[in-house]
Amino acid sequence: MFANLIHHIRQGDRLSVARAISIVEDERDSKNEILSTLFPFTGKAYRIGITGPPGAGKSSITDKLITLFRESGKSVAVIGVDPSSPFTGGALLGDRIRMVTHHADRGVFIRSMASRGGQGGLANTTQETADILDAAGYEIILFETVGVGQVELDVMQATDTVIVILVPESGDDIQMMKAGLMEIAHTFVINKADRDGANKLYTTLKNILHSLPDTKDSWYPNVIKTVATRGDGMDDLFSGIAKHRTHIMETGRWKVNLDMRYQRQVKARISTMLGNSFWSHNHQSMKEEMLKPHDKRIPPYRLAESLFSQ
Repeated sequence: MFANLIHHIRQGDRLSVARAISIVEDERDSKNEILSTLFPFTGKAYRIGITGPPGAGKSSITDKLITLFRESGKSVAVIGVDPSSPFTGGALLGDRIRMVTHHADRGVFIRSMASRGGQGGLANTTQETADILDAAGYEIILFETVGVGQVELDVMQATDTVIVILVPESGDDIQMMKAGLMEIAHTFVINKADRDGANKLYTTLKNILHSLPDTKDSWYPNVIKTVATRGDGMDDLFSGIAKHRTHIMETGRWKVNLDMRYQRQVKARISTMLGNSFWSHNHQSMKEEMLKPHDKRIPPYRLAESLFSQ
């Protein structure tokens, strides 16, 4: 039924890719068929997560990385996760204004997605969108997260290399980040490093990283200073990404990442199917309970146990 669409996606047709992503985002009935047909053509793209607090310069860094990857001959796709509009559920920011210069490049695909309830910085359908882009032949996929908080663990689960971007003003909060971003980053970028406090933050980061236990894949995170708007330090960042990619390929970590993403997608699909099936049978019971006065309702934990045991 979708043979023509699949064929055009495999040929890298941008309109077909965009159409398939919209089908996935809208949770249409054809979603599973499209993703299942494309699955054998996935597993080749290298996935890079870019995260950090709002205003750190994630979009500027992403823009410069697109240029560097294109100059090295790689095709690039960008998934930018924006806050959801409270009225429409759509992305508030749309395609990144800073990346507009790349829109005419046939080797670059940029897609903004609404977070739509994703709790870890990435939209719920981000991984599936990445699979479509992977199957379309994009060699590098950049994930730019919404940046709503310090602990965006699902960016780690969705990607191979995680870049955490900070600014000199982040120095006062760095101790609080120790239990979150410190553990997920493969590279730290101190952007806007021409501001006061950049050297202090650099030293603080280095000291904290030296105190952390060795990771299971024995990778010691880089700390790189940049001024993205001028391009300063971007070659160092680009080189750091390449070194981490070589490291995980040689240690077998890349295969582990691929396997873990596969496992999480299977579990997520089962959870969705079970949830849909459960509520199709129990929605009326919940509705009836909601009609009662608050003090007459069955306590939520007991109701949950009762519905689950039926």
